[in-house]
Amino acid sequence: MKFSISEINHNLGNINFNGSVRSDLLFGNVSIDSRTISPEDLFVALQGEKFDGHDFLKNVLTIGVKAVVVNKGKENIVPKNLPFWVVPDTKEAFLKLALIKRRKLKIPVIAITGSVGKTTTKEMTLEVLKSYGQIKVSDKNFNNEIGVGLTIHSCKVADELLVLEMGMRGRGQIEILSKFSEPDIAVITNIGSSHIGILGSRCSIAEAKCEITHHLNPNGLVIIPYGDSLLEKNLKKIWNGRVVKVKIVKKNQNIEFNSSKDRYVFGTYDSLKNIIEIDKKTFEISYKGIHNALNFLYVYAISEELGINFDDHNKFTFRSLEGRNKIINTNKLTIMDETYNASPESVKACIKLLLDYPNRHFFIFGSMQELGDKSKQYHQEIIKLINDSDIKRCIFICEKDLEIQIRKYCFVSEKIVILNRIDNIIPMINEITHKGDVLLIKGSRYWQLDKLIPYIN
Repeated sequence: MKFSISEINHNLGNINFNGSVRSDLLFGNVSIDSRTISPEDLFVALQGEKFDGHDFLKNVLTIGVKAVVVNKGKENIVPKNLPFWVVPDTKEAFLKLALIKRRKLKIPVIAITGSVGKTTTKEMTLEVLKSYGQIKVSDKNFNNEIGVGLTIHSCKVADELLVLEMGMRGRGQIEILSKFSEPDIAVITNIGSSHIGILGSRCSIAEAKCEITHHLNPNGLVIIPYGDSLLEKNLKKIWNGRVVKVKIVKKNQNIEFNSSKDRYVFGTYDSLKNIIEIDKKTFEISYKGIHNALNFLYVYAISEELGINFDDHNKFTFRSLEGRNKIINTNKLTIMDETYNASPESVKACIKLLLDYPNRHFFIFGSMQELGDKSKQYHQEIIKLINDSDIKRCIFICEKDLEIQIRKYCFVSEKIVILNRIDNIIPMINEITHKGDVLLIKGSRYWQLDKLIPYIN
């Protein structure tokens, strides 16, 4: 799957070179890494806050690449014997080239966004849809402009399905990712409180997440949770196409259908057996918790759209993700490693899952970030939840300012110890826990709580 001079010229403007360039010149792929580039690739010199691809042009030339893409103003550093395209923004050029690649692929593209659950749903999709064929998914948390572009560019001819995770730091970013990937199926897992400090309200977050539909295939599908009126309201403003709504319900629960044109997927969840029942089919999954059961419903809806038959497989073991859905058994404890990040919704879900264990419960909780002026309110809610639970001891790590607010406006029971540093956590938790106890560790990446795990007995 190669890029021609003419199609690159069409998207980036005409190539620059003093000599002659063969019109039939082809490029094998697009690369932004001088360490892994091959002579057949086109090098795009990305420029970021901490790096500048233009600094590596000489390295690229020694490898023997045929041409490069540089930012306007950098033309003078391009070696005289190297053809190049000059563009206003190499990151945008990188994405334009990704769109060329995406259209060449001619395969279904699934885009997944939401406040929480994106990565988990993506990993579930990879496992459940194996019968569909060879699947390419976003690596790790490659969910920004560069990550999505890299994922598209890394697709092979043999790939039959592309699954992209889409994150955001503010308004307009999901739209950009949608524009240069043109998805066929879009999943919005939920509208939570992540980024509320940046966007100001859940309504603004919903508007930003719904941007995923701006460049969705008009005949495509949007999958959302049932009953989120804020999400449904914002989605209706910009999307008139097909919608599937999913929900975990109780057995024999009567459901009100809020739209006759939408489709619904309802499932029941047995937390003891970790079994989900959908349309009289039963599925056993390795991830625990009702929030993961809901994530599975999104994947089930995707599978239906793609024509997947579940007659021969109903048991799925998903790979453990660092800091998410990971259970570590020591000689003494069962550790729930949820250290990747934290939002009010994900913390509440993990506490519920912790309390499902029959043993004594302990919690190391790192304060949640990016909540803006809602921080005090959301932390108060979590503190109250802990106070009202049978958690034996919670070690809460937060900044001094937040501690002052919490102690002033919220009842803090004896079961909660508040610290401003992580230094003393290990001896404390090792002393108070006994064999058979269950320990949940969750907090924002700011606290790097994952570094504690190797030292817990």
